[in-house]
Amino acid sequence: MTAWLHSATPAAVASAAAPAAATSGSFGELLRVVLSLIAVVVMILAVGWLTRRMQARVRPGGQRVRCLETLAVGVKEKVLLLEVGERQLLVGASPAGLRTLMVLDERLPPPPQASTSAIPANFRDVLAQWRKRR
Repeated sequence: MTAWLHSATPAAVASAAAPAAATSGSFGELLRVVLSLIAVVVMILAVGWLTRRMQARVRPGGQRVRCLETLAVGVKEKVLLLEVGERQLLVGASPAGLRTLMVLDERLPPPPQASTSAIPANFRDVLAQWRKRR
């Protein structure tokens, strides 16, 4: 009977200790996952903050050169209307570089104001106009 007791005791102890070990192991794993998730979120926020700071340095506000209008004429090509002092320049921009298309001695008149009622303010207004047409 003593042999049976000695052989059953380690198995009983091991089976009783297994749930406790599994619980502490799963808690440690859960803690590691949560801390990793927090670290990733903090890194994303830090990269976003740094990106905004870097863009502010790259694009200082120009006081003498202003871009009045931009028109995309291709996938990577666009035409810019720039104002430099009292002159206006029409410039073509492409991956190959910039090219002056025209120098305007007289300023172009400002575009007429479009009525804001024709332009829907949000998706709900667009959906309402679409339903009216059907």
